[in-house]
Amino acid sequence: MTSSFLHTKSYTSPAPSELARLEKRLPTLLSMIAGMVDIIGFLTLGLFTAHITGNLVVIAALLVRGGPPNMSQVLAVPIFAAAVAAVWGIAKASERSGNALARPLLLIQFLLLVCVLALSVFFNPAANRHGWMAIIVAMIAVAAMACQFSLLRLAVPGAPSTAVMTGNLTNTVLSLLDTLSPNHPLEGGARARLKKPLKAVVGFLAGCIAGAAAVSILGAWAWSVPVVLAGLVLIWR
Repeated sequence: MTSSFLHTKSYTSPAPSELARLEKRLPTLLSMIAGMVDIIGFLTLGLFTAHITGNLVVIAALLVRGGPPNMSQVLAVPIFAAAVAAVWGIAKASERSGNALARPLLLIQFLLLVCVLALSVFFNPAANRHGWMAIIVAMIAVAAMACQFSLLRLAVPGAPSTAVMTGNLTNTVLSLLDTLSPNHPLEGGARARLKKPLKAVVGFLAGCIAGAAAVSILGAWAWSVPVVLAGLVLIWR
């Protein structure tokens, strides 16, 4: 009986149709959220909250040219790594996959973004980017993005990245050229491969534009835009 119980608790892979449904729409919507969070974090807190490696470039430039780096930029990388490890632990303990894993992780991302919005409205950390409240808000936003990226890796492994647009743009251009090539393409299935990264790039760009507009119009309430979208994604899922 014990072996039978353990067998029912073992990890099961999601059905191919379920993965296909997640890959079709979820990455584009999450790319929009990542674009919003990244641009709002950059404009109000002075760091990239989604494009984490961009902070390493800024830190290196400041170290060479002089001037202390922003503490938020220094902490972003280890906090991101710790948040990814936490998500891995949640996935491991829950023994879920596919949509069953995506749902709780989308909820965690939503709740983290709600915290960012609440703290931004009540304490206005943008007024002092080097203050502790700004650092706390920035790290919560970084953790939210770590949850999103881990979600895609663990629940939708075939999905494109929702923040590292360099790779997506490269894949888009190569797939587009292969699609338009009158001769033999360098890689097969170019038309099918074109859709995924292109949607991610367009979604991220749209999110950046919407986030920048939100900062100009709403100020500290700009975080409400990704919160609303994250909530809609959670309900849709």
